[in-house]
Amino acid sequence: MTAQAHIPQGAAANDSRLPKRALILPGGGMRLSYAAGALAEIFAHDLKFQHMDGTSGGSLNLAMLFSGLKIDDICERWRTLKMRDTISFLPFGNYLWPPNFVAAGSAKAFRDKVYPHLGIDFEKIRAAEGLQGTFNVCNFGKKMNQVIRHQDMTEDYLVAGMSLPGTLPPVTIKDTVYLDSGFIQDANLLEAVKRGANELWLVWIMGNIPDYRSGPLNAYVQMLEMSANGALIKELQHIKDINARIANGEHLYGHEQPITLHLIKPAHPLPLDSALYTGAISHADLIEMGRSDARAYFNRMKPEGVPFEPYILKMTAQTTGLQFKETMTGGFSLDASDPRDGKTKGRQAGTQLAMHATVSIDDMDAFIKDAEHPGRLTGTIDFAPLGMGMVADTGVFNLFKPTDDPKLTLMVYELGFEHQGQAYYLAGRKEVRDGSVFKLWPETTTLYTQLHKGTDKSGSVIGAGVLTLGPVDLMKLVSTVTVTHADGFPKKVKTVGAFGGFFLRELWSTYVTHVHKSGESTQSQS
Repeated sequence: MTAQAHIPQGAAANDSRLPKRALILPGGGMRLSYAAGALAEIFAHDLKFQHMDGTSGGSLNLAMLFSGLKIDDICERWRTLKMRDTISFLPFGNYLWPPNFVAAGSAKAFRDKVYPHLGIDFEKIRAAEGLQGTFNVCNFGKKMNQVIRHQDMTEDYLVAGMSLPGTLPPVTIKDTVYLDSGFIQDANLLEAVKRGANELWLVWIMGNIPDYRSGPLNAYVQMLEMSANGALIKELQHIKDINARIANGEHLYGHEQPITLHLIKPAHPLPLDSALYTGAISHADLIEMGRSDARAYFNRMKPEGVPFEPYILKMTAQTTGLQFKETMTGGFSLDASDPRDGKTKGRQAGTQLAMHATVSIDDMDAFIKDAEHPGRLTGTIDFAPLGMGMVADTGVFNLFKPTDDPKLTLMVYELGFEHQGQAYYLAGRKEVRDGSVFKLWPETTTLYTQLHKGTDKSGSVIGAGVLTLGPVDLMKLVSTVTVTHADGFPKKVKTVGAFGGFFLRELWSTYVTHVHKSGESTQSQS
């Protein structure tokens, strides 16, 4: 049965009034959930495209879009993807005798489990209208990249486009051997330019740092990074030359105006696929990272985009950080603006709010040195009068943040989320004051919260309450502490020790040192 024609999300649908935009989705292993997060923010800004192009793993997101899925569904399918379902093996002979080795695994898991879970439908891909889609594969016989139009797309081509040498076997289609184009080029900007696009949107994932890392996996990844970045740099230089010729009056590929480039990428290389398999990072984490980086780009975006220069692809090495999960619950009411009042009314009405937060500290050294000790906060919120499992994709965290009162520091927890099209902002603070050590537990586990309508604390307050962390919740918190981007066990121990030492020093300073000094001052005055 032939699929009905449909228009994918983000398609310009031949609207001549719109800029001729192209969306470029390169590869990056199974970390392409990052790109899905970036796409969520791109579509939130209502950008429309006449052309979309995918290479390697980036073809998965493109295939989902052309299958008719909306971006929220795409993100959810990434979140719920089981990494074990991506693994299948070739016959034993492939592994027992080195001359017989073809690849580390087979594509059966992708065909049977991954593609169906991601909602990829090849008949729907071929039936998509309103824009042109192109997929890139490596024609092994010609040693060249080959472009496949979405109208001609098949499951074999998608598998071939993800089959990096040594990871998955090549795919033979009509007597021609095809592989992943990642080692030739990982982003096909020129295809978009030749098709008339004058505004390019690129979501780039491949790492690009000057440090050479040791180990077999890093050796393979770095070969791919060199090829991918090198090919992209050549394309940037080519388009820069095209712009110079356009400025001199030439009309190349029908362009009369210079081509602009908008680039969304992480500041640091993303964790490798191995981190997804071990659980060190999740697709939910990557989605929020992509969304955050895209939001940061929109906040600083210039109409002329970014220059077509190699330095725009550079990243910095990820520093060691720490992450933990914290759940706080308590009485909460939409009929209150004062947290204590909201706690009372919430208890009387039987309404509780639960904040399930993930605290991320990306750079432990910088976190300790910064006077406000900032981190990132994401999570979900359960509050029956509004909704359950409401996803908060933006957040602020501060630990022992100074105030104008030298005797008061704050632990800040703030989460922004949307529900039924309305933006909300939950702002909470723990008030840590100089005083008796007996106040240590209640002050460090009690969060005074207000719910604002809008995207920040400037919005009107529509609810309030007090959330607390119980002893059982504290034990759960400790069990979730993980060190991020640490090479080896000693570095993990050092990072946890640095955080624990900082935390204990702050508590000692607040509840012991200041109290002792205050007592000495009182005695001297008497």
